[in-house]
Amino acid sequence: MSLRKGRTQGGGGGGGHDGGGMLRWLLTYADMITLLMAFFIMMYSMSILNLAKFQQVAFSIRSGFGGSLQGGEGVMVHGPGPGSVKPNLLGLEGGAGLSETAVQLAEFITQRGLEEAVRLRVDERGLIISLVTDKVLFDLGKANLKPGSRDVLDKIAGLLQRLPNQVMVEGHSCNLPIRTAQFPSNWELSTARATQVIRYFIERRGVPATRLSAAGYADSRPLLPNTSAANRARNRRVDIVILRSSQDQGPRAERPAPVQGDEKR
Repeated sequence: MSLRKGRTQGGGGGGGHDGGGMLRWLLTYADMITLLMAFFIMMYSMSILNLAKFQQVAFSIRSGFGGSLQGGEGVMVHGPGPGSVKPNLLGLEGGAGLSETAVQLAEFITQRGLEEAVRLRVDERGLIISLVTDKVLFDLGKANLKPGSRDVLDKIAGLLQRLPNQVMVEGHSCNLPIRTAQFPSNWELSTARATQVIRYFIERRGVPATRLSAAGYADSRPLLPNTSAANRARNRRVDIVILRSSQDQGPRAERPAPVQGDEKR
């Protein structure tokens, strides 16, 4: 009798209270590991969210409630790479049309892998689509459109046809000198490149000529210092500027004053 009582009180069996308590920390540890795994899976899922789609929905909701997109100048970047695209549409106050255009272009650039060739940014004038000429439009020192440029230009032209905004096409070059019979300097080269893009929009895609204007700036407005081959390649570009609604109206034609002799008496 005493022996049986001693065994019960001593807790030497594995099924006693103390033996079960030794295993309970394993259950708590397993629950914690499971929760941590679920947390990190959720964070990873949020990190690969389709930001373009999210921005498009946000812009639609904001426009529906009469909101505006405000802010300063911003460059569109997305992802870890230096040349990627993300709709950072701060400062686009030209209505939902410009915002939606920027989102669609960002998706197109990402889908086609054109992050190093086509870049978007916003300034006080509006939405700027920068096309690196060497990668998309022209060969070095030439102003003839490459056959591969049509895909990008057709996409841009299709979006321009949906907007009423005025569009400026600006040619830029690097500081490497050029002196040929066709292009005595970079001024002629940059202007010719801008003109070629405008002609394509008008003659091939039917964009109204009254909404387009061209300018050539040679190497006077570089994006980066012309200190390396990579920077000079970035500076050789054609900028397609979709002006804000406040700048869409061109100079109003003044009504000529009636000649005194032609006035009705």
